[in-house]
Amino acid sequence: MPPASPEKQVFTKYLEENGLRQTRHRMLILDSFIANEGHRSIEDIHDNVRKADSRIGYTTIYRTMKLLSDAGLAREVDLGDGMTRYEHLYNHKHHDHMICTECGRSIEFFNAQIEALQDAASEKLGFRVQDHRLQIYGLCGSCRS
Repeated sequence: MPPASPEKQVFTKYLEENGLRQTRHRMLILDSFIANEGHRSIEDIHDNVRKADSRIGYTTIYRTMKLLSDAGLAREVDLGDGMTRYEHLYNHKHHDHMICTECGRSIEFFNAQIEALQDAASEKLGFRVQDHRLQIYGLCGSCRS
């Protein structure tokens, strides 16, 4: 049997430390989530997971995604359309988002100067950053044309 993925190891440890059971459904949801990059809605995850087990419902997925977020494996993302999505967090580099208000397209980007400005402002104010999210809303190149 191949060794468990790093994500499975992190999740298993999190569940053990919090007195929670490692269920087959939780592990199927984790497998589905880590196998698919991008900004995944509960509906996306549900559609994918139900192929493996049609008994998995939305409530189980919501609860498991909350656990994955708490374990540091996933992050909730709001792309401005009122739908919560999840993206990979574990072993993924930090990035921010530009979101088109016309078509909904999300563009991931990283800018070292923005990060340095945030760090400098935090240091000056004696603030210790634990996490941050930058989302810029506007029109993408296609919608501007």
